[in-house]
Amino acid sequence: MMCFEELKSKILAGHKSTREEALLLLNLEDAEIGELLSLANTITRRYHGNVVDTCCIVNAKCSLCGEDCSFCAQSVHNHTNVTPYPLMQTADLIDLAKRGKDMGANRFSIVTSGLSLDQKEFSSILYTIKQIKKKTSLSVCTSIGAITEKRAAMLKDAGLTRIHHNLETSKSFFASICTTHTYEQRINTVKIAKESGLEVCSGGIIGLGETLSDRIELALALKKLNVDAVPINIITPIAGTPLENVVLPSPLEILKTIAVYRLILPDKSLLLAGGREIGLRSLQSLALTSGVNGILLGNYLTTKGQMPPKDLQMIADLGLTVHHHV
Repeated sequence: MMCFEELKSKILAGHKSTREEALLLLNLEDAEIGELLSLANTITRRYHGNVVDTCCIVNAKCSLCGEDCSFCAQSVHNHTNVTPYPLMQTADLIDLAKRGKDMGANRFSIVTSGLSLDQKEFSSILYTIKQIKKKTSLSVCTSIGAITEKRAAMLKDAGLTRIHHNLETSKSFFASICTTHTYEQRINTVKIAKESGLEVCSGGIIGLGETLSDRIELALALKKLNVDAVPINIITPIAGTPLENVVLPSPLEILKTIAVYRLILPDKSLLLAGGREIGLRSLQSLALTSGVNGILLGNYLTTKGQMPPKDLQMIADLGLTVHHHV
């Protein structure tokens, strides 16, 4: 078996980790991970400099979704305390976008629950994108479920920068967390977005009950799809969902996973997203020196996030700077 020093030399010379090598690194003892995190940080700085990308999201439509994703508070199959509401008005979304800009975000993502939007909702989203582009300097992203080639083209024409559509986990494990749609459907949406010329933000959730091998499989699938950004979420156990009592991975295991994702996806944006406050606890800032070069500011879909000034201070304390779009 190749030793860590050999592998480190190969990676620094431009080698991208294979499945076997990545698994070897994920299985390092916790006491040995300092060098792994340092290596991931070196690769991050090489490709992304000292700059951190920032985004924020809005839960623009919170409906009782017909899909049965086992981690989700908005599924009709799960019995949570979430109060549903219809698609928000354009004026309210513009206000939230401006607020996101003021708190330090460069990107604003409009997220809706459900497998896809009806025509009236989609038309409203198109109008909202145009208005936000007109009134702010934000890059606008959407996470609106499955899309067609026609809808992708219309979104691009409206000024959308990026489609967000998570694979969530590996193909091998996907049926354990969702049975109402397939992994292939998710991959198809990513491919449609890429082929339309839109950027794609697609990642997953750590701690759903998947194996270390599943995590590597997901990273390699994202590499094959050539996505532009990979959000790394950590499971937030929500009462009333099948995963409410799931055992969270340790903070060090999460950091190892982030580092290995960086080594598999050296040139891609890795974003620290939902669940980081619970999963990483006091080690949140270490993610920014272990492979991450982006962060989701503010609240998530149905759970609260850390206060943005605290995040911006965390970035500054590490000697990093926030990326600012012109």
